[in-house]
Amino acid sequence: MKKYYNSLILIGILILVNMLSYKFYFRLDMTSDHQFTLSNATKNILKSLDDPVTVTAYFSKNLPPDVQKTREDLRDMLEEYAGISGGMVEYRFIDPSSDKDKEQEALQSGIRPVMINVREKDEIKQQKSFLGATISLDDRKEIIPFIKPGAPLEYDLSTAIKKVSIENKPSIAILSGHGEPGMDKLSQVEHSLSILYKTESVDLKSINEIPDKYKVAVLIAPKDSFENSDFEKLNNYLSKGGRLVMAINSVDGDFQNSRGVILNTGIEEWLKTKGLNIENKFVVDADCGSVSVQQKQGYFTMVNQVKFPFLPIIRNFADHTITNGIEEVILKFASPMEFTGDSTIHFLELATTSERSGTVPGNTYFDVMNKKWTSADFNKPNITVAGILEGKLAGNTESKMVVYSDGDFAITENQRQKQSKNNISFLVNAIDWLADDTGLIELRTKGVVSRPIEQKYLTEEASGKRSFIKYLNFGLPVLLVILIGIFIIQRRKAIRIRRMQEEY
Repeated sequence: MKKYYNSLILIGILILVNMLSYKFYFRLDMTSDHQFTLSNATKNILKSLDDPVTVTAYFSKNLPPDVQKTREDLRDMLEEYAGISGGMVEYRFIDPSSDKDKEQEALQSGIRPVMINVREKDEIKQQKSFLGATISLDDRKEIIPFIKPGAPLEYDLSTAIKKVSIENKPSIAILSGHGEPGMDKLSQVEHSLSILYKTESVDLKSINEIPDKYKVAVLIAPKDSFENSDFEKLNNYLSKGGRLVMAINSVDGDFQNSRGVILNTGIEEWLKTKGLNIENKFVVDADCGSVSVQQKQGYFTMVNQVKFPFLPIIRNFADHTITNGIEEVILKFASPMEFTGDSTIHFLELATTSERSGTVPGNTYFDVMNKKWTSADFNKPNITVAGILEGKLAGNTESKMVVYSDGDFAITENQRQKQSKNNISFLVNAIDWLADDTGLIELRTKGVVSRPIEQKYLTEEASGKRSFIKYLNFGLPVLLVILIGIFIIQRRKAIRIRRMQEEY
Protein backbone atom coordinates (compact mmCIF):
# COMPACT_ATOMS: atom_id res chain seq x y z
CA MET A 1 0.00 0.00 0.00
CA LYS A 2 2.86 2.32 0.89
CA LYS A 3 4.54 1.54 -2.45
CA TYR A 4 1.31 2.36 -4.28
CA TYR A 5 0.99 5.61 -2.29
CA ASN A 6 4.58 6.63 -3.17
CA SER A 7 3.93 5.96 -6.85
CA LEU A 8 0.89 8.25 -6.80
CA ILE A 9 2.97 11.00 -5.16
CA LEU A 10 5.68 10.57 -7.82
CA ILE A 11 3.11 10.76 -10.66
CA GLY A 12 1.58 13.86 -9.07
CA ILE A 13 4.98 15.53 -8.82
CA LEU A 14 5.71 14.75 -12.48
CA ILE A 15 2.36 16.19 -13.56
CA LEU A 16 2.97 19.35 -11.48
CA VAL A 17 6.49 19.78 -12.88
CA ASN A 18 5.17 19.30 -16.41
CA MET A 19 2.47 21.94 -15.87
CA LEU A 20 4.95 24.39 -14.36
CA SER A 21 7.45 23.81 -17.18
CA TYR A 22 4.78 24.74 -19.70
CA LYS A 23 4.31 28.07 -17.91
CA PHE A 24 7.88 28.65 -16.71
CA TYR A 25 10.57 27.22 -18.97
CA PHE A 26 14.33 27.51 -18.86
CA ARG A 27 16.83 26.87 -21.63
CA LEU A 28 20.61 26.70 -21.37
CA ASP A 29 22.10 28.06 -24.62
CA MET A 30 25.84 27.42 -25.01
CA THR A 31 26.21 28.86 -28.55
CA SER A 32 28.51 31.88 -28.93
CA ASP A 33 25.77 34.21 -30.17
CA HIS A 34 22.82 32.60 -28.29
CA GLN A 35 21.14 31.33 -31.45
CA PHE A 36 18.51 29.41 -29.47
CA THR A 37 17.62 32.15 -27.00
CA LEU A 38 15.03 34.77 -27.86
CA SER A 39 16.58 38.23 -27.87
CA ASN A 40 15.39 41.20 -25.86
CA ALA A 41 14.31 42.80 -29.14
CA THR A 42 11.89 39.95 -29.82
CA LYS A 43 10.56 40.00 -26.26
CA ASN A 44 9.95 43.75 -26.47
CA ILE A 45 8.12 43.36 -29.78
CA LEU A 46 5.91 40.59 -28.39
CA LYS A 47 5.11 42.38 -25.12
CA SER A 48 4.14 45.55 -26.97
CA LEU A 49 1.47 43.88 -29.12
CA ASP A 50 -1.96 45.45 -28.62
CA ASP A 51 -3.83 43.21 -31.05
CA PRO A 52 -3.46 39.48 -31.75
CA VAL A 53 -1.16 38.40 -34.57
CA THR A 54 -1.94 35.19 -36.44
CA VAL A 55 0.86 33.03 -37.82
CA THR A 56 -0.23 30.42 -40.35
CA ALA A 57 2.52 27.92 -41.12
CA TYR A 58 2.13 25.91 -44.33
CA PHE A 59 4.25 22.79 -43.90
CA SER A 60 3.89 19.49 -45.67
CA LYS A 61 4.05 16.28 -43.65
CA ASN A 62 6.27 13.25 -44.30
CA LEU A 63 9.35 15.44 -44.72
CA PRO A 64 12.95 14.23 -44.50
CA PRO A 65 14.37 14.40 -40.94
CA ASP A 66 16.49 17.53 -41.54
CA VAL A 67 13.51 19.42 -42.99
CA GLN A 68 11.11 18.03 -40.38
CA LYS A 69 13.40 19.54 -37.72
CA THR A 70 12.72 23.00 -39.19
CA ARG A 71 8.99 22.41 -38.71
CA GLU A 72 9.51 21.38 -35.09
CA ASP A 73 11.85 24.31 -34.42
CA LEU A 74 9.24 26.70 -35.79
CA ARG A 75 6.53 25.14 -33.63
CA ASP A 76 8.72 25.40 -30.50
CA MET A 77 9.53 29.04 -31.29
CA LEU A 78 5.88 29.91 -31.85
CA GLU A 79 5.01 28.35 -28.48
CA GLU A 80 7.57 30.67 -26.86
CA TYR A 81 6.20 33.63 -28.81
CA ALA A 82 2.67 32.83 -27.66
CA GLY A 83 3.75 32.54 -24.02
CA ILE A 84 5.82 35.73 -23.93
CA SER A 85 3.17 37.76 -25.76
CA GLY A 86 0.48 36.72 -23.30
CA GLY A 87 -1.51 34.94 -26.00
CA MET A 88 -1.22 37.77 -28.52
CA VAL A 89 0.51 35.44 -30.99
CA GLU A 90 -1.79 32.75 -32.32
CA TYR A 91 -0.57 30.07 -34.69
CA ARG A 92 -1.75 27.10 -36.68
CA PHE A 93 -0.09 24.55 -38.95
CA ILE A 94 -1.67 23.51 -42.25
CA ASP A 95 -0.56 20.67 -44.49
CA PRO A 96 -1.29 21.86 -48.06
CA SER A 97 -0.44 18.41 -49.39
CA SER A 98 -3.42 16.85 -47.62
CA ASP A 99 -6.08 18.17 -50.03
CA LYS A 100 -6.55 20.51 -52.98
CA ASP A 101 -8.42 23.21 -51.04
CA LYS A 102 -5.59 23.66 -48.54
CA GLU A 103 -3.03 23.69 -51.35
CA GLN A 104 -5.04 26.38 -53.12
CA GLU A 105 -5.18 28.37 -49.87
CA ALA A 106 -1.38 28.23 -49.57
CA LEU A 107 -0.90 29.33 -53.17
CA GLN A 108 -3.33 32.23 -52.76
CA SER A 109 -1.45 33.27 -49.61
CA GLY A 110 1.78 33.56 -51.59
CA ILE A 111 3.39 30.29 -50.47
CA ARG A 112 4.85 28.36 -53.39
CA PRO A 113 5.92 24.71 -53.24
CA VAL A 114 9.59 23.78 -53.46
CA MET A 115 11.20 20.55 -54.62
CA ILE A 116 13.24 18.72 -51.99
CA ASN A 117 15.26 15.53 -52.25
CA VAL A 118 13.81 12.49 -50.46
CA ARG A 119 15.58 9.12 -50.13
CA GLU A 120 13.35 6.08 -50.60
CA LYS A 121 14.67 2.52 -50.90
CA ASP A 122 18.20 3.65 -51.83
CA GLU A 123 16.78 6.06 -54.39
CA ILE A 124 16.73 9.85 -54.29
CA LYS A 125 13.46 11.32 -55.47
CA GLN A 126 12.14 14.86 -55.59
CA GLN A 127 9.08 15.69 -53.57
CA LYS A 128 6.89 18.79 -53.82
CA SER A 129 6.67 20.34 -50.39
CA PHE A 130 5.48 23.54 -48.72
CA LEU A 131 7.71 25.30 -46.19
CA GLY A 132 6.39 28.81 -45.62
CA ALA A 133 4.29 31.00 -43.36
CA THR A 134 2.10 34.09 -43.33
CA ILE A 135 1.85 36.63 -40.51
CA SER A 136 -1.30 38.73 -40.39
CA LEU A 137 -2.91 41.40 -38.23
CA ASP A 138 -6.25 42.83 -39.38
CA ASP A 139 -5.75 43.66 -43.07
CA ARG A 140 -1.93 43.79 -42.87
CA LYS A 141 -0.06 40.70 -43.92
CA GLU A 142 3.54 39.58 -44.36
CA ILE A 143 4.76 36.46 -46.17
CA ILE A 144 7.73 34.21 -45.49
CA PRO A 145 7.51 32.20 -48.73
CA PHE A 146 10.29 29.74 -47.89
CA ILE A 147 11.77 28.85 -44.51
CA LYS A 148 15.20 27.48 -45.32
CA PRO A 149 16.22 24.47 -43.20
CA GLY A 150 19.05 25.40 -40.85
CA ALA A 151 18.54 29.15 -41.22
CA PRO A 152 17.77 31.24 -38.10
CA LEU A 153 14.02 31.77 -37.81
CA GLU A 154 13.87 34.55 -35.25
CA TYR A 155 14.82 37.47 -37.49
CA ASP A 156 12.30 36.65 -40.24
CA LEU A 157 9.52 35.93 -37.77
CA SER A 158 10.09 38.89 -35.44
CA THR A 159 10.57 41.41 -38.22
CA ALA A 160 7.38 40.22 -39.93
CA ILE A 161 5.44 40.60 -36.67
CA LYS A 162 6.95 44.05 -36.14
CA LYS A 163 6.09 45.07 -39.68
CA VAL A 164 2.40 44.16 -39.41
CA SER A 165 2.02 45.61 -35.91
CA ILE A 166 3.55 49.04 -36.51
CA GLU A 167 1.18 51.67 -37.93
CA ASN A 168 2.90 55.08 -38.08
CA LYS A 169 6.41 54.53 -39.38
CA PRO A 170 8.97 57.33 -38.96
CA SER A 171 10.49 58.71 -42.16
CA ILE A 172 14.07 58.35 -43.41
CA ALA A 173 15.41 60.69 -46.13
CA ILE A 174 17.58 59.16 -48.88
CA LEU A 175 19.33 62.26 -50.26
CA SER A 176 19.77 62.64 -54.02
CA GLY A 177 20.62 65.28 -56.62
CA HIS A 178 24.38 64.65 -56.92
CA GLY A 179 24.58 61.47 -58.98
CA GLU A 180 23.71 59.11 -56.15
CA PRO A 181 22.51 55.58 -57.04
CA GLY A 182 18.78 55.20 -57.60
CA MET A 183 16.48 53.36 -55.23
CA ASP A 184 16.66 50.31 -57.51
CA LYS A 185 20.33 49.92 -56.55
CA LEU A 186 19.48 50.34 -52.89
CA SER A 187 16.71 47.72 -52.92
CA GLN A 188 18.26 45.59 -50.17
CA VAL A 189 18.80 48.61 -47.94
CA GLU A 190 15.26 49.85 -48.57
CA HIS A 191 13.83 46.39 -47.84
CA SER A 192 15.60 46.23 -44.48
CA LEU A 193 14.53 49.75 -43.58
CA SER A 194 10.92 49.17 -44.62
CA ILE A 195 10.34 47.05 -41.50
CA LEU A 196 10.45 50.09 -39.22
CA TYR A 197 10.64 53.14 -41.46
CA LYS A 198 9.19 54.86 -44.49
CA THR A 199 12.01 55.75 -46.88
CA GLU A 200 11.68 58.76 -49.17
CA SER A 201 14.01 60.06 -51.87
CA VAL A 202 14.76 63.74 -51.22
CA ASP A 203 16.47 65.88 -53.87
CA LEU A 204 18.81 68.12 -51.88
CA LYS A 205 19.10 70.63 -54.73
CA SER A 206 15.35 71.21 -55.07
CA ILE A 207 14.51 71.89 -51.40
CA ASN A 208 15.25 74.85 -49.16
CA GLU A 209 15.97 72.68 -46.12
CA ILE A 210 15.79 69.07 -44.98
CA PRO A 211 12.42 68.78 -43.17
CA ASP A 212 12.45 67.98 -39.45
CA LYS A 213 10.14 64.99 -40.00
CA TYR A 214 13.09 62.89 -41.16
CA LYS A 215 14.69 61.14 -38.20
CA VAL A 216 17.82 60.37 -40.26
CA ALA A 217 19.15 61.66 -43.57
CA VAL A 218 21.28 59.26 -45.64
CA LEU A 219 23.79 60.24 -48.33
CA ILE A 220 25.23 57.37 -50.36
CA ALA A 221 27.93 57.54 -53.06
CA PRO A 222 27.42 61.02 -54.58
CA LYS A 223 29.44 61.67 -57.75
CA ASP A 224 28.76 65.32 -58.62
CA SER A 225 30.15 68.40 -56.89
CA PHE A 226 28.26 70.02 -54.03
CA GLU A 227 27.53 73.73 -53.89
CA ASN A 228 27.85 75.87 -50.78
CA SER A 229 24.06 76.03 -50.53
CA ASP A 230 23.95 72.22 -50.30
CA PHE A 231 26.36 72.24 -47.35
CA GLU A 232 24.30 74.99 -45.71
CA LYS A 233 21.27 72.68 -45.84
CA LEU A 234 23.25 69.87 -44.22
CA ASN A 235 24.56 72.21 -41.53
CA ASN A 236 21.08 73.55 -40.87
CA TYR A 237 19.75 70.01 -40.48
CA LEU A 238 22.55 69.12 -38.03
CA SER A 239 22.09 72.37 -36.10
CA LYS A 240 18.56 71.24 -35.21
CA GLY A 241 19.81 67.92 -33.86
CA GLY A 242 19.51 66.02 -37.14
CA ARG A 243 21.24 62.68 -37.64
CA LEU A 244 23.27 62.02 -40.78
CA VAL A 245 24.75 58.90 -42.42
CA MET A 246 27.36 59.48 -45.13
CA ALA A 247 28.93 56.75 -47.28
CA ILE A 248 31.18 58.59 -49.70
CA ASN A 249 33.83 57.83 -52.31
CA SER A 250 37.01 59.92 -52.34
CA VAL A 251 38.48 57.59 -54.96
CA ASP A 252 37.01 55.18 -57.48
CA GLY A 253 38.20 52.34 -59.66
CA ASP A 254 37.72 52.11 -63.42
CA PHE A 255 38.04 48.41 -64.26
CA GLN A 256 37.68 48.95 -68.02
CA ASN A 257 40.78 51.14 -68.12
CA SER A 258 42.43 49.47 -65.10
CA ARG A 259 42.87 52.80 -63.38
CA GLY A 260 42.12 54.39 -60.04
CA VAL A 261 40.89 57.98 -60.05
CA ILE A 262 40.25 60.73 -57.49
CA LEU A 263 36.70 62.02 -57.02
CA ASN A 264 36.19 65.67 -56.10
CA THR A 265 32.73 66.34 -54.71
CA GLY A 266 33.73 68.85 -52.04
CA ILE A 267 32.41 66.68 -49.21
CA GLU A 268 35.94 65.98 -47.96
CA GLU A 269 36.55 69.70 -47.38
CA TRP A 270 33.19 70.02 -45.58
CA LEU A 271 34.04 67.06 -43.33
CA LYS A 272 37.35 68.72 -42.42
CA THR A 273 35.32 71.47 -40.76
CA LYS A 274 33.89 68.73 -38.52
CA GLY A 275 37.37 67.44 -37.68
CA LEU A 276 37.37 64.44 -40.03
CA ASN A 277 39.99 64.10 -42.76
CA ILE A 278 39.37 61.57 -45.57
CA GLU A 279 42.38 61.26 -47.87
CA ASN A 280 42.21 60.86 -51.65
CA LYS A 281 43.98 57.51 -51.43
CA PHE A 282 43.10 53.85 -51.77
CA VAL A 283 43.20 51.51 -48.81
CA VAL A 284 44.84 48.17 -49.67
CA ASP A 285 44.80 45.10 -47.46
CA ALA A 286 46.36 41.64 -47.65
CA ASP A 287 43.06 40.33 -46.31
CA CYS A 288 40.98 41.11 -49.38
CA GLY A 289 38.42 39.98 -51.93
CA SER A 290 39.05 38.64 -55.43
CA VAL A 291 38.26 39.73 -58.97
CA SER A 292 37.65 37.61 -62.06
CA VAL A 293 40.41 37.86 -64.67
CA GLN A 294 40.28 36.30 -68.14
CA GLN A 295 43.44 34.60 -69.38
CA LYS A 296 44.07 32.96 -72.71
CA GLN A 297 45.65 29.51 -72.66
CA GLY A 298 46.05 28.31 -76.24
CA TYR A 299 42.65 28.30 -77.89
CA PHE A 300 40.83 28.56 -74.58
CA THR A 301 39.94 31.52 -72.37
CA MET A 302 40.11 30.75 -68.68
CA VAL A 303 38.56 32.82 -65.90
CA ASN A 304 40.67 32.95 -62.74
CA GLN A 305 40.01 34.51 -59.36
CA VAL A 306 42.84 36.84 -58.35
CA LYS A 307 43.28 38.47 -54.95
CA PHE A 308 42.73 42.23 -55.25
CA PRO A 309 43.94 44.24 -52.22
CA PHE A 310 41.81 47.23 -53.25
CA LEU A 311 38.81 45.24 -51.92
CA PRO A 312 39.66 45.05 -48.20
CA ILE A 313 37.81 42.61 -45.98
CA ILE A 314 37.13 44.36 -42.68
CA ARG A 315 37.02 42.23 -39.54
CA ASN A 316 38.11 44.72 -36.86
CA PHE A 317 35.08 46.47 -35.38
CA ALA A 318 34.45 48.60 -32.32
CA ASP A 319 32.29 47.21 -29.54
CA HIS A 320 29.20 49.17 -30.55
CA THR A 321 25.52 48.64 -31.25
CA ILE A 322 26.08 49.29 -34.97
CA THR A 323 28.66 46.52 -35.31
CA ASN A 324 27.15 44.04 -32.87
CA GLY A 325 27.09 40.61 -34.55
CA ILE A 326 28.83 41.73 -37.75
CA GLU A 327 31.76 39.44 -38.50
CA GLU A 328 33.13 40.82 -41.76
CA VAL A 329 32.38 43.44 -44.39
CA ILE A 330 34.02 43.71 -47.81
CA LEU A 331 34.60 47.25 -49.04
CA LYS A 332 35.15 48.48 -52.58
CA PHE A 333 37.82 51.16 -52.99
CA ALA A 334 37.83 52.61 -49.48
CA SER A 335 39.94 55.54 -48.29
CA PRO A 336 41.75 56.20 -44.98
CA MET A 337 40.12 58.57 -42.52
CA GLU A 338 41.62 60.35 -39.53
CA PHE A 339 40.10 62.52 -36.83
CA THR A 340 41.87 65.87 -36.48
CA GLY A 341 39.27 67.77 -34.46
CA ASP A 342 39.32 69.04 -30.89
CA SER A 343 37.75 67.76 -27.68
CA THR A 344 34.38 69.39 -28.38
CA ILE A 345 33.62 66.57 -30.83
CA HIS A 346 33.87 62.90 -29.89
CA PHE A 347 35.09 60.47 -32.56
CA LEU A 348 34.82 56.69 -32.42
CA GLU A 349 36.70 54.41 -34.83
CA LEU A 350 33.93 52.10 -35.94
CA ALA A 351 35.91 49.83 -38.31
CA THR A 352 39.60 49.41 -39.16
CA THR A 353 41.67 47.33 -41.57
CA SER A 354 43.87 44.39 -40.62
CA GLU A 355 47.45 44.44 -39.36
CA ARG A 356 48.67 44.03 -42.95
CA SER A 357 47.27 47.06 -44.76
CA GLY A 358 48.50 50.21 -46.47
CA THR A 359 47.58 53.03 -48.85
CA VAL A 360 48.06 53.72 -52.57
CA PRO A 361 47.77 57.15 -54.30
CA GLY A 362 44.35 57.95 -55.74
CA ASN A 363 45.60 58.22 -59.33
CA THR A 364 47.08 54.78 -59.94
CA TYR A 365 47.18 51.87 -62.37
CA PHE A 366 45.67 48.48 -61.52
CA ASP A 367 48.19 45.86 -62.58
CA VAL A 368 46.08 42.93 -61.47
CA MET A 369 48.09 40.10 -63.01
CA ASN A 370 51.70 41.26 -62.76
CA LYS A 371 51.79 43.24 -59.51
CA LYS A 372 53.68 41.33 -56.82
CA TRP A 373 52.46 42.53 -53.46
CA THR A 374 55.00 42.42 -50.63
CA SER A 375 55.04 43.29 -46.93
CA ALA A 376 56.34 46.75 -47.89
CA ASP A 377 52.96 47.50 -49.48
CA PHE A 378 51.17 46.75 -46.22
CA ASN A 379 53.07 48.92 -43.77
CA LYS A 380 50.14 50.84 -42.20
CA PRO A 381 48.12 48.62 -39.85
CA ASN A 382 44.60 49.30 -38.59
CA ILE A 383 43.54 52.09 -40.95
CA THR A 384 40.18 53.63 -40.00
CA VAL A 385 37.51 53.27 -42.70
CA ALA A 386 34.34 54.10 -40.73
CA GLY A 387 33.63 56.27 -37.72
CA ILE A 388 31.11 58.16 -35.61
CA LEU A 389 31.14 61.90 -34.93
CA GLU A 390 29.17 63.17 -31.92
CA GLY A 391 28.91 66.69 -30.55
CA LYS A 392 28.09 70.19 -31.69
CA LEU A 393 28.76 69.52 -35.36
CA ALA A 394 26.81 72.63 -36.45
CA GLY A 395 25.34 75.29 -34.17
CA ASN A 396 24.88 74.71 -30.44
CA THR A 397 22.77 71.53 -30.57
CA GLU A 398 24.22 68.04 -30.13
CA SER A 399 24.02 65.90 -33.26
CA LYS A 400 25.52 62.72 -34.65
CA MET A 401 27.03 61.47 -37.89
CA VAL A 402 28.16 58.04 -39.08
CA VAL A 403 30.71 58.27 -41.91
CA TYR A 404 32.00 55.51 -44.19
CA SER A 405 34.94 56.09 -46.53
CA ASP A 406 33.37 53.81 -49.14
CA GLY A 407 30.08 54.61 -50.80
CA ASP A 408 29.52 51.35 -52.66
CA PHE A 409 29.61 48.62 -50.02
CA ALA A 410 25.79 48.48 -49.68
CA ILE A 411 24.88 49.12 -53.34
CA THR A 412 23.38 46.38 -55.51
CA GLU A 413 24.60 46.84 -59.08
CA ASN A 414 21.88 44.68 -60.64
CA GLN A 415 19.00 42.40 -59.72
CA ARG A 416 21.13 39.25 -60.01
CA GLN A 417 23.83 40.49 -57.70
CA LYS A 418 23.15 40.61 -53.99
CA GLN A 419 25.27 42.24 -51.32
CA SER A 420 26.13 40.21 -48.26
CA LYS A 421 23.88 40.40 -45.24
CA ASN A 422 26.70 41.93 -43.19
CA ASN A 423 27.30 44.72 -45.72
CA ILE A 424 23.64 45.73 -45.65
CA SER A 425 23.48 45.46 -41.86
CA PHE A 426 26.57 47.64 -41.48
CA LEU A 427 24.67 50.53 -43.07
CA VAL A 428 21.14 49.84 -41.82
CA ASN A 429 22.33 49.34 -38.23
CA ALA A 430 23.77 52.86 -38.29
CA ILE A 431 20.41 54.26 -39.36
CA ASP A 432 18.66 52.26 -36.62
CA TRP A 433 21.09 53.54 -34.01
CA LEU A 434 20.78 57.16 -35.09
CA ALA A 435 17.00 56.89 -35.19
CA ASP A 436 17.06 55.63 -31.57
CA ASP A 437 15.06 52.57 -32.64
CA THR A 438 17.63 49.83 -32.22
CA GLY A 439 15.32 46.95 -31.34
CA LEU A 440 16.07 44.81 -34.37
CA ILE A 441 19.80 45.47 -34.72
CA GLU A 442 20.79 42.45 -32.64
CA LEU A 443 18.40 40.25 -34.64
CA ARG A 444 19.55 41.39 -38.07
CA THR A 445 23.11 40.23 -37.42
CA LYS A 446 22.24 37.18 -35.35
CA GLY A 447 23.74 33.94 -36.64
CA VAL A 448 27.24 32.77 -37.49
CA VAL A 449 28.31 33.80 -40.98
CA SER A 450 32.04 33.28 -41.12
CA ARG A 451 34.82 31.92 -38.98
CA PRO A 452 37.98 32.72 -40.99
CA ILE A 453 41.47 31.65 -39.98
CA GLU A 454 43.29 34.51 -38.31
CA GLN A 455 46.04 36.14 -40.37
CA LYS A 456 48.71 35.30 -37.79
CA TYR A 457 48.23 31.58 -38.57
CA LEU A 458 48.58 32.07 -42.36
CA THR A 459 52.20 33.28 -42.46
CA GLU A 460 55.20 31.08 -43.30
CA GLU A 461 56.48 31.47 -39.75
CA ALA A 462 53.31 29.88 -38.42
CA SER A 463 53.52 26.74 -40.59
CA GLY A 464 54.70 24.64 -37.64
CA LYS A 465 51.85 25.89 -35.47
CA ARG A 466 49.34 25.16 -38.26
CA SER A 467 50.63 21.59 -38.56
CA PHE A 468 50.46 21.10 -34.78
CA ILE A 469 46.84 22.34 -34.62
CA LYS A 470 45.87 20.20 -37.63
CA TYR A 471 47.31 16.99 -36.19
CA LEU A 472 45.98 17.83 -32.72
CA ASN A 473 42.44 18.19 -34.09
CA PHE A 474 42.79 14.89 -35.91
CA GLY A 475 44.66 12.90 -33.28
CA LEU A 476 43.16 14.08 -30.00
CA PRO A 477 39.69 12.50 -30.50
CA VAL A 478 41.32 9.22 -31.56
CA LEU A 479 43.65 9.32 -28.54
CA LEU A 480 40.72 10.00 -26.20
CA VAL A 481 38.80 7.01 -27.59
CA ILE A 482 41.86 4.77 -27.11
CA LEU A 483 42.41 5.99 -23.53
CA ILE A 484 38.73 5.49 -22.66
CA GLY A 485 38.92 1.97 -24.15
CA ILE A 486 42.03 1.15 -22.10
CA PHE A 487 40.34 2.49 -18.95
CA ILE A 488 37.21 0.34 -19.55
CA ILE A 489 39.31 -2.77 -20.23
CA GLN A 490 41.40 -2.24 -17.09
CA ARG A 491 38.29 -1.58 -15.01
CA ARG A 492 36.59 -4.77 -16.22
CA LYS A 493 39.78 -6.73 -15.58
CA ALA A 494 39.96 -5.40 -12.01
CA ILE A 495 36.29 -6.35 -11.45
CA ARG A 496 36.92 -9.91 -12.70
CA ILE A 497 39.94 -10.32 -10.43
CA ARG A 498 37.97 -9.02 -7.44
CA ARG A 499 35.09 -11.44 -8.13
CA MET A 500 37.53 -14.40 -8.27
CA GLN A 501 38.75 -13.75 -4.74
CA GLU A 502 37.40 -15.97 -1.94
CA GLU A 503 36.03 -13.18 0.23
CA TYR A 504 33.91 -11.74 -2.63
